[in-house]
Amino acid sequence: MAVIKDIDESQAPLLDHLIELRGRLVRCVLALALAFGVCLYFADPILGFLIQPLKNAFPVGEGQLIFTKLYEVFFVELKVALFAGFCLSFPIIANQLWAFIAPGLYAKEKRAFLPFLLATPILFGMGAALAYYVVMPTAFRWFLGFEGTAGGMEIQALPTANEYLGLVMQFILAFGMSFLLPVLLLLLHRAGLVTRDQLVSARRYVIVLIVALAAIITPPDPGSQLLLAVPLLLLFEGSLVLMRLTDRRRRTDNDGADEAQSAS
Repeated sequence: MAVIKDIDESQAPLLDHLIELRGRLVRCVLALALAFGVCLYFADPILGFLIQPLKNAFPVGEGQLIFTKLYEVFFVELKVALFAGFCLSFPIIANQLWAFIAPGLYAKEKRAFLPFLLATPILFGMGAALAYYVVMPTAFRWFLGFEGTAGGMEIQALPTANEYLGLVMQFILAFGMSFLLPVLLLLLHRAGLVTRDQLVSARRYVIVLIVALAAIITPPDPGSQLLLAVPLLLLFEGSLVLMRLTDRRRRTDNDGADEAQSAS
């Protein structure tokens, strides 16, 4: 009977956590659905905003987006609304995730984890802004430079709405996710999975990996690849600086604790 009672008592907290998780997931889905509905209503202005880099890359008064399927633009607007809706609802989703995890953390762990949670949307936004305002205009002008004639035939750029949206989302997600590199490295460092010395000794391999990653996740033009690789290298070096400061503060705290213990 005592064993059955212990099993029942151990199951109760688990069921409570599952019920809480279900409630928070429902809130996340409702927030995403509400944001999706709002963004679907404003899908045309949002799509117009995303089109601006391509419009500015064309000569004044030229350029157009076409669609080859009757339903193509409708699904493009759905994708735009879903993409923008997720970006709009992300703070709520992150808040629900934090509210579920935070009760299981000590106060020191909360103080350590909270800066990473706050830095994530900021770094992602910085990467997305770099892609939108710098990389995409540069890349699109480079792509449009292939217009002209060949063999007496005119070569003209006629991008479809669906292909263009896919390219824009690829740029924004690639740069936004790549800018989260410091968050990943510092979390691994704080968890003790990697050390600063290990990363310093592997710097040459990291540089090769970053260049290869930039070549894979960006369109095949050297400009956009370079514009992603250089910031990633700077972020990597900045992460090493932060790790050095963290290690120095940790050693200072440990020395202070040892002195206090020896004095007592």
